[in-house]
Amino acid sequence: MITGHQIRGARALLNWSAKQTAQKVGLTRETIHRLERSNDIPASLTQSLIDLRNIFEGAGIEFIGGTSDGPGGRLGKT
Repeated sequence: MITGHQIRGARALLNWSAKQTAQKVGLTRETIHRLERSNDIPASLTQSLIDLRNIFEGAGIEFIGGTSDGPGGRLGKT
């Protein structure tokens, strides 16, 4: 799973707006903002979080760590 901070960070690394991200994953911009406000794994449908992670990873984001050891992300080699 990914955290709200990782979602926000991935968007920043990719320079994607909330609207662009929402369109890519089939959510609303408001949902993206709601998910990002969570410091932990956001309350959401599991599939939505999986879809977000897959979209980001497909664009080159590599997620590192977990909720217990400092989750983060970085832009991998493309």
